[in-house]
Amino acid sequence: MGRIFEVRKASMFARWDKMAKNFTRIGKEIIIAVKAGGADPNSNAALRRCFQNARSVGMPKDRVEAAIKRAQGKELVNYDEILYEGYGPHGVAILVETATDNHVRTVANVKSHFNKGGGALGNSGSVAFQFKKMGVFKLKPEGLSADDLELELIDFGLEELGEGSGENGETILVIRCGFTDFGNMQKALEDKNINPISAEVEWIPTVTVPVNDEQAADVSKLIEKLEQDDDVQKVFHNMGS
Repeated sequence: MGRIFEVRKASMFARWDKMAKNFTRIGKEIIIAVKAGGADPNSNAALRRCFQNARSVGMPKDRVEAAIKRAQGKELVNYDEILYEGYGPHGVAILVETATDNHVRTVANVKSHFNKGGGALGNSGSVAFQFKKMGVFKLKPEGLSADDLELELIDFGLEELGEGSGENGETILVIRCGFTDFGNMQKALEDKNINPISAEVEWIPTVTVPVNDEQAADVSKLIEKLEQDDDVQKVFHNMGS
């Protein structure tokens, strides 16, 4: 088992700003999941994933319940999930996942962030080919044998298993599978009574762009602005060291 390669982390959020953003992001994900599959987590795998991620960021139970009620309300705001692609400074590719109720506002804001940050918003397909969409599960390593887990999960779509770093620098286990195997992997972990720290769909870069510290700071400023936008859910990049 090796160490999972992770591109340089770019977010420079203050702790509380990041927490608030995570609550908003997961709240939207809950609304989307309930609308698509109902409010019963036993029959809605996407909603179970949202609950796991809510716990991982310390999202209060009342915030979770409020999101579910909003999803079931008569005056529900419909969120469309849209992926934007572009290049940041120094040729770094950037993918921006959004959940929006106003396409015109969102594309205008995203384009403005790119332009002001020394980048450029591209067309669909201009950047995504440099990434692979994968399911990513992060686990606490205590009580788990990575070697045994690798053998047990290979039939459920496991592509990579290795060590990574948690929010506070602690060692964690990272499992990656193909996007289409996300549900199979989630069920396999549930059947083994393994509760992930988080379960996300991420865009993993297949190639990276090496940057120095000064260049990384330029790209990070753009990514920070994108992440702070209310319509933006996640930002992925291929900035390497």
